[in-house]
Amino acid sequence: MGQINQLFWGSIVLGGCALIHVGMLVIGIRLLAILEPVVGKYRKSLQAAFYVSGAFGAMVFSHTLQVWLWARVLIFMGAFDYWFNALYFSLVTYTTVGYGDITLPIGYRVFGAFGGITGILCFGISTAFLVSLIGRLLPKSLMS
Repeated sequence: MGQINQLFWGSIVLGGCALIHVGMLVIGIRLLAILEPVVGKYRKSLQAAFYVSGAFGAMVFSHTLQVWLWARVLIFMGAFDYWFNALYFSLVTYTTVGYGDITLPIGYRVFGAFGGITGILCFGISTAFLVSLIGRLLPKSLMS
């Protein structure tokens, strides 16, 4: 795969992952809002634990979907023959651990780097969201 194709398709998959991540956050927020009447009956500290746990679960699910998407695309494009190798490579790249024990063929390396960029961006969004959520909930939960 040429460099222009790698840049193009890497951007497309990165964009798809961004949509998945933001979409999961929106869905998670809406679900938590729907459950607010039930959760609102409990102490503020339990409410905070519920909201943070729910948001955390949605983010873990979102990150997992994205790693699976990268692995699937790598297999579809012919970079890997085996699901385990593609999944392992995607996870190691997405988390930017990058062990280097499994590498992409030369024609896919620029494309593969987009997996790391995706992970950095989505982990940044997750961190910012959790910090904001905890910053709003913690003072309220300490009051009761």
